Amino acid sequence: MKNIKQLTVAALAGAVFGLGLVVSGMTQPAKVIAFLNLGGIFDAARFGAWDASLAFVMGGAVGVTLLAFAITPATAAKPSRKPWLAATFQLPTRQDIDAKLLLGAALFGVGWGLGGYCPGPALATVSTGGMDALIFVAALALGIGIAKRFTI
Repeated sequence: MKNIKQLTVAALAGAVFGLGLVVSGMTQPAKVIAFLNLGGIFDAARFGAWDASLAFVMGGAVGVTLLAFAITPATAAKPSRKPWLAATFQLPTRQDIDAKLLLGAALFGVGWGLGGYCPGPALATVSTGGMDALIFVAALALGIGIAKRFTI
C-alpha cells in the first residue's frame, strides 16, 4: 500500500502532466490528428498541413525525464539509483514480443488515430468539460474492463 506522501506526489505529477497537455494543446484531437497526418509532410495542399508540435511536446517530456533520472539520488546502502519515494525501481521483466502486445499496440494506435486522444489527454479534456473526451474515456474504461475479463 502506498503511503500518503507517494499518493500526494503522484497526484501532483498527474496534475502537472494534465496542465502541460492542456497548455500545449494536446487535448485537441485535431492537433494530434494533424501530427499523425504524415501525408501533409510531402503534400500539404492535398492532405492538409502536418503539425510537428506533438514532437516538441514529446521532446520536452523526454528532456524532463532525463533530468529527473540524472538527479535521482543514490544511497550508501544502495549505490545504484533508486526512486525518491520507493525502495526500488519496478521495471518490466518481460522482453518478448507476442501477439497480445502487437494487438494491443495496434488497437491503441487505431483508437488514437480515430479519436485523436490517448488516455492522458482524454482525462485532461474530461476535466475541462469535453463531452467527446467523456465518451472516449467511457469507451476506454469499457475496453479495459473487457480486456481484464478475457485476458490474464
